[in-house]
Amino acid sequence: MDNGFKKFIILWLSQGVSQLGSSMTAFALVLWAYERSGSAFLVSILSFCNYVPYIIISMFVGVFVDRHGKKRIMLTADSAAAAGTLIVLARALTGRLSVGFIYAVNTVMGVATAFQQPASAVAVGKLVPREKIANVSGMNSFSENLVVVFSPMLAAVLFTAGGLPLILIVDLASFAVAFCVLLFAIHIPEQIEINEYVSPFAGTAEGFHFLRTEKGILYMMLVMAVVNFFSRLTYENILSPMILARSGGDSIVLGTVNAFMGAGGIIGGVIVSLKKESRRTATVIFTATAMSFLFGDMVMAVSTNVLGWSLAAVFASLPIPFITAGQNTILYKRVPSEMQGRVFAVRNAVQYGTVPVGLILGGYLADYVFEPFMRSGSALAGMLSQLVGSGAGCGMSAMFLCTGICGFAVSILALAGREIRKLNDV
Repeated sequence: MDNGFKKFIILWLSQGVSQLGSSMTAFALVLWAYERSGSAFLVSILSFCNYVPYIIISMFVGVFVDRHGKKRIMLTADSAAAAGTLIVLARALTGRLSVGFIYAVNTVMGVATAFQQPASAVAVGKLVPREKIANVSGMNSFSENLVVVFSPMLAAVLFTAGGLPLILIVDLASFAVAFCVLLFAIHIPEQIEINEYVSPFAGTAEGFHFLRTEKGILYMMLVMAVVNFFSRLTYENILSPMILARSGGDSIVLGTVNAFMGAGGIIGGVIVSLKKESRRTATVIFTATAMSFLFGDMVMAVSTNVLGWSLAAVFASLPIPFITAGQNTILYKRVPSEMQGRVFAVRNAVQYGTVPVGLILGGYLADYVFEPFMRSGSALAGMLSQLVGSGAGCGMSAMFLCTGICGFAVSILALAGREIRKLNDV
């Protein structure tokens, strides 16, 4: 096995441990916030506060990442995130924790992620041979979804044993493991030459200029921005409030659905990590996207019990590793290594720029539009109730129906684009 790939395996395992701790904390905080507010809108602001600074800062960090040590950036960013968790722990232990304070901490963590993510992406490209990128993406999807499966169950056990503070302590311990492994066991090969000062705005401009010459990649990012908007309206926003509303606040049901979502991602990640690289990468990306919306969102919309929700979760998450692997394959092959930090940073800003809008709009639509509309007794509401059922949460189910139709349509239209089809020749 290549030495760089061995280092990636070590890094991958340690980061997986850290992700498990972070995921347990995120799950526990959503439950904590929803129990106190009972509002999908207020819960959605948790993610909104994380994504807004992430998107804004991502516009300008590319040149910084390209001109500084990736390992140092990752260590600093992870330390900032851990400091945020430590402050939340301190306030939880003293009884002074509030939803508003979590909003502030999530904002700081969003800034840290804006630096950490492009640095990590470039570091992987330097450790792993290009022909292994798709397999590595599958491995990442496997570990991320394994975390999704186990974190709700572990969080529930720990919450019962010691409450939110115990989960935060475990999160900090997992961070310490990942930090020490990266600090002492991982060397990232890179040559950094800084001849003169370069404005962050210039780096952003260079990233956009590159994308103007690679129209297929730019169009792919723009389509994925639309896809991310739809997914944040529902799956990654109001799913938890919807399940809690329709199950009578049963956190076990929510954990079960989350576990099945992770299981789908694990299956997809294993397939991607073992299969040969596709020769029609762009087609795979948008076919997988279309299937995720068609079978994930639509089945979630019409289901009214834990079995249906769990099947929908598998259908939604299984295609995602194919999407991620396809995108990474195209980017690592088409973007020169010395430009990757700038392009990845611009990609994050463009592709995820719609996420805050989806998050805040999804929560608002759930509380103030769809839920009241489904209780209005109108003829259209009656027709929709034949599909999605009635009662608390049915308005959010109707939202899944809308995003399923729209996301599927956008994905199919993307497959017809000439510039996107050219990416199959990568």
